[in-house]
Order: sequence, then structure tokens, then C-alpha cells
Amino acid sequence: MKYTRLLVYRLLAGIFVVTVVGVGVLTFALVKIQAARYTEISTATAQRLSDIVKRSTQYSMLLNRREDIYQIIQTIGTEPGIEAIRIYNKKGEISYSTVDKEVNTTVDMNAEACVVCHLSGKSSVVSPANVELVRVFKNGTGHNVIGVITPIKNKPSCSEADCHVHPIEQTILGVLDVMIPLTETEQFIVEFETTQYAGGVALLLVLTGFCGMFLWKTVNIPVHRLTEGTVAVMNGDLDHFIDVKTKDEIGFLTNSFNHMTRTLKQTQQELQNLNQTLEERVQKKSEELKRAQANLIQVEKMVSLGTLAATVAHELNNPLEGILTYAKLIRKRMNRPGLTEEEQTEIVSELTMIADETARCGNIVKNLLLFSRKQVGEFKQNDIRMLVEQSAKLMEHHLKMNNIVQRINYADPLPLVVCDGEQIQQALLALQINAVESMQSEGTMEIVALKASDDTVTITISDTGIGIRSEDLPHIFEPFFTTKKEGKGTGLGLAVVYGIIERHHGTITVVSEPNKGTTFTITLPIQHT
Repeated sequence: MKYTRLLVYRLLAGIFVVTVVGVGVLTFALVKIQAARYTEISTATAQRLSDIVKRSTQYSMLLNRREDIYQIIQTIGTEPGIEAIRIYNKKGEISYSTVDKEVNTTVDMNAEACVVCHLSGKSSVVSPANVELVRVFKNGTGHNVIGVITPIKNKPSCSEADCHVHPIEQTILGVLDVMIPLTETEQFIVEFETTQYAGGVALLLVLTGFCGMFLWKTVNIPVHRLTEGTVAVMNGDLDHFIDVKTKDEIGFLTNSFNHMTRTLKQTQQELQNLNQTLEERVQKKSEELKRAQANLIQVEKMVSLGTLAATVAHELNNPLEGILTYAKLIRKRMNRPGLTEEEQTEIVSELTMIADETARCGNIVKNLLLFSRKQVGEFKQNDIRMLVEQSAKLMEHHLKMNNIVQRINYADPLPLVVCDGEQIQQALLALQINAVESMQSEGTMEIVALKASDDTVTITISDTGIGIRSEDLPHIFEPFFTTKKEGKGTGLGLAVVYGIIERHHGTITVVSEPNKGTTFTITLPIQHT
């Protein structure tokens, strides 16, 4: 097995990566902090030196003893670790410097050594950009130098002295510039970095070696023994025993493995004993399964028969209700004496309606049988407008009894649609009956027939009823799903509608909100495919 596939290798690799990142970040942070500390110490040293020079020369300045001033600066400037000390006015004219060639020259105010202490590079000592008047720059030899500028202010003790002629309005008399090389500080920083990084590498190697030995002993060896035991069991050696005497998780796993092999051996023996009588038991169970299967088939037949009976009863109820309603109306009218010719004509029309509805009952039975075989009746060209009007006419009396206003709108013209007119009318009636039942004795039902595209027409049936809850919407087309009270519906109406539209290669969708009504949209292809 390759070492890269070993669990110990992956664990050690992860520990190594985490240790490298941790030690590296810690070492880097320590180096940066110490470097900043060394720089702060150098800055503080330069500031203290500048203050010492200023205080040492203050008395001689009041007495205008320039030789004493220069001698003090020269003495201090020759000390090790000092680059240069110079004095110049605010115009940059150097009046004294420990570097002789700088005397009586002018400082370049736009140079890197000066511009960092002035706003916009201008020589304004009064309003410095660097409040501490400290800057770091490179000298002529390319080494970094830290410089501290100390303004020599025109104090009252100076302006009132007999030796001075500076007016009191002049705030700055000159500038004391002390420069200290950072060579020694940078060397300390480099040495510290080397020490820290070397220590980090050593720590990394020690930790990695220790973790590797620990993981090899506590993880790799026990896991290797477990692997050997697993291979032995896989090859059929159920007597294999793993000797790992630890109390950690691996020890628990080993004990579980040994227990598993003992259990497997016992189970194998039991299976061998059961094998002797297995054929007899299988034969017995097979006979029981055959009987259960026969019973299940019989139950499925009874369920299918019950489903078909419920569907037929539900679908026949709609036309029979219309027949019963018109029959009662005719009986009442026939009891009236002296019927007019107009009334007789209306009665004949209603009797014709009863005959048509009775014939439709037979067609419904035929369609339900076709529906159960996933087939449809005769397809031919039908006038969608006429189908909508016929279904609406059948609903007129039902609508009047429930105080419902019906509105019908058509596109002009509507194309002829190849479909089974009886089934489409059956679907429209079922949707209208649902709409009436949802409005509970009053409201408005609107039917709109339009040409949706060159290939399809749409029929929309909207009502102002109680609507459908959002959690019920996904189930309304499922057989036997109903939200009506028990005994008020079978849950087959919309399922039959869905089946009719699907077999016409059309679609039916619904949009509804509680207490805001419901809209069903049927889309039918003009040509049946």
C-alpha cells in the first residue's frame, strides 16, 4: 500500500500543514513586533539625543556664544552611532553641520529627507505634516537614516535678550536636525529574524517528529492489525482474534471486532442448521404467498369495482338532477288549467331537454367505460361556442335558484376544434357545478372562450366563491379528494375533468385564493394529434 493512502500519513500531513501555518504566523508576528520595537527604540534615542543637544546649547545660544555651540555639537556629533548634526534656518540655509562640506549650503526642501515633514512639500516648519518631526530616509551611501528635526523657537527669553535682534513676531529662529544611522538597528532585526525563523523550523521538526511517532504507535499499528483481521474474516477465517490491549476508541473497536467474529461464527452455525429445513419452509411460505396474492387480486378487483361504481353514480347524478328538476317544473305547469300555446311550446322544449339529458346519461356511462380504458369517444370538429352555450343553458335554472349571475364572453370568430363534444360539455358542466356550489347561494360566474394562439383555444370559468386553500390546490385533481362535507361529494368530478382534458392533449390550470374566488383555465389544441 502506498504511504500516501495511510491514515497516519494524512493525519501527519494535516498536522504538519497546521503547524507550519501556526508557527509561521507566530514567528512572522514576533519578528514584525520586535522590528517595530527596535525602530521605536531608535526613534526614541534620536529624539532624546536631539533634546540633549538642544538643552546643552540653549544657554550658549542666549549668550550668543556660537563657538561654544559649535563645539558642543561637534563633540556630541563625533560619538559613535551618530550620522550628522546640523543647524539651518527655515529657508534651508545650513549655518553649522558636523559634516564640514554642508556648511553654508542650502537644504533641498523637496528632497525625501525634508518633504515628509512639510505640508505639500513646502518649507513650513510652523505647520508640519509630521507632527513628531521624525523621518526615515536613505543617505548618500544608500543606508537608512532616521532624522529628528527640532525647531528652535523664538521664546521670550530669546527675543528679549540683548544679544538678539529677532523680532517677537518671528516664531522660529532655526532648525536643529539630528540624524542617526539605522545600520546597527537593521542588523539587530536581521539577526532576530534569523534566530526566530531557525527556532520556528526546529520547533516544526520536533513537533512533526513527535506527532509522527505517536500516531504510528497509537494509530497505524492497531489499524494495521484491524485491517489484517478484516481480510482474514473476508477470506472465511472466523476464528481470527486481534490482540490490541488499549482502552481508547481503537481498543473498543478491536473488542467490537472480536465480538463480531464470534457472533458471525455462531450465526453461521445457526444458518447451517436452518439450511437443512429451508426447502420445506420455502415451499410452505410460497403456498402462503400464493393465497395472499389471490386474496390481494380479489381485493383490487373489488376496489376497482367500487371506484367505478362511485364514479358512475357521481357522473350520472348531474344530468339526473337536471331531469328531476325539469320534470317537477313540467308537472307543476301541467296542473295549471288553460295553458297557452307559448307555455305548451316551452313544455315541449323542456321535455326535449329531459330526453337529451337522459341520452347523455347513457353517453356518460359509455365515456366512463372509455375513461377506465384510457380511451375517448368520437373526435370530430365541434363549435366551442355552441358547447359552452349548451352547458350554460343546462345550468340556467340551477343558477336562478342560487341567485347567481352568469356572464359569457366569446372571441369572434372562434375556430372549430377537433374534440369529443360530449366529454368537453361534461367537463364544462362539472366545473360550473363546482363554481355554483362554491358561491353558496349568490355571486357571479363568468365563462370566457378565446383563441389563445394559432393552435389552441382557451375556456376560462371564474367564480366569486369561497376559493380553495393553498394547501389543497396541489390535490384538487386527485381522485376521491374533496373538501366538501361527508356525503356531499365523492371527489371524482375534477379527476374526471382532468382525465378528459388530458386525453384531448390539453391542459387545465387553477388559480384561487380563499374568499376571493377561483378560476379554471382549459387549453385545447384546435387539431387533435
